[in-house]
Amino acid sequence: MDINLLKKKKIGIIALGCDKNRVDAEKMLGAIRDFGMEIVTNSEEADVVVVNTCAFLNVARLEAINEIAMLCELKRAGKLEKLVVTGCFTKYKDTLNNDLAEFVDAFVPIADTLNIVEVIASLYGIESGYQCNNLRILTTPSHIAYLKIADGCNNHCAYCVIPSIRGKYRSVPMEDLVKEAMSLAKAGVKELVLVAQDVTRYGTDLYVENKLIELLKQLEKIKGIEWIRLHYCYPEMVTDELIDYIANSKKVCNYIDIPLQHISDRILKSMFRRNTKQSTYELINKLKAKGIAIRSTFIVGFPGEGKEEFKELCSFLKEVKLDYVGFFAYSNEEGTKSFEYPDQVPAKIKEKRLKKVQKIQTKILKAKQKALVGSSLPVIIDEVIEEGLSIGRTIYNSYGVDTIIYVIGQANAGDIVNVRVSKVDGIELIGEC
Repeated sequence: MDINLLKKKKIGIIALGCDKNRVDAEKMLGAIRDFGMEIVTNSEEADVVVVNTCAFLNVARLEAINEIAMLCELKRAGKLEKLVVTGCFTKYKDTLNNDLAEFVDAFVPIADTLNIVEVIASLYGIESGYQCNNLRILTTPSHIAYLKIADGCNNHCAYCVIPSIRGKYRSVPMEDLVKEAMSLAKAGVKELVLVAQDVTRYGTDLYVENKLIELLKQLEKIKGIEWIRLHYCYPEMVTDELIDYIANSKKVCNYIDIPLQHISDRILKSMFRRNTKQSTYELINKLKAKGIAIRSTFIVGFPGEGKEEFKELCSFLKEVKLDYVGFFAYSNEEGTKSFEYPDQVPAKIKEKRLKKVQKIQTKILKAKQKALVGSSLPVIIDEVIEEGLSIGRTIYNSYGVDTIIYVIGQANAGDIVNVRVSKVDGIELIGEC
């Protein structure tokens, strides 16, 4: 096959998992289009399908296996020529049933993701000669993009497989990030969401000192970028300097995503977390004093979590009233330190506890939303539903994970407008611009 025939191939990409995975998929899409191949959204129309997988939890691995199984059926039926699996599940490829594995043409390690064009070409017995340009095709609304500033993780929390899958923490060079952000801004992006397993450690490996604030200063200089958010900040790395910078910045949103995971000192120590109950309270008080909205995540049912520890978590949530919280029932993952822990919590108890903390936080959220009625807030418009009605987010809401606001009035996607909140519908706001 020659290059021209290769460029006639139709390629589909299925992206599973987190926003870091999303960035990898967007860069693969960019390379494929830049090379000249056609991208299709329907797998049944594709000659080649690339599945970018997640493997953070067992449920994510099952999702990957199910997706692969459905694509194998297309191969059996002769409707698909090549099947490529990329992403975190490649670490677990030996767990794939042989009846499925034989239909996968290539398992591409995370480190080789950007070589996707050459991988596809090799499946047809040729060399593409393509040089990756780090182009991206956004899968978010065109005014928002995730900027992955690092990969891997050094934290080694007891419940987490990420270090074993993605390796040690590796910061992306600052000049590369600034260049990428400038390219995104030229394409119309107004909101950057900085993502990494731990954004607060940016630069500590590459520059032997923390460079997050310096990176933020460089990104703020880019014309067109209006909002910058931070996902995910480890509590022990959120310094007074960073808090002050967020609070005083004209572009960094007064919003921070901090995975706290628990409040019991005993459970935190068992998780290998570095924050304590006291340091957590101190951090939250500092953030609230500066008017910074807080999103967090918590794990319920971690091994050894008894009634008292769970009660402690519930009391903490009711007391501090965080803005947005995601909850997860502990998943016992083979290969983690906590896999062999005694005192595993039964599934039924974990599910019961999960429902309880979700109920607590929903009540808190509703009260916080009602308190916003009558206030005016900057809002970015994500989608125009019909003339005079749009969906947006306040400066205190992150895309895809927090609440939205329905905006009555004329606005276009990507506009940042001042909206007066008029009422609440469930947990969502309604306002007028």
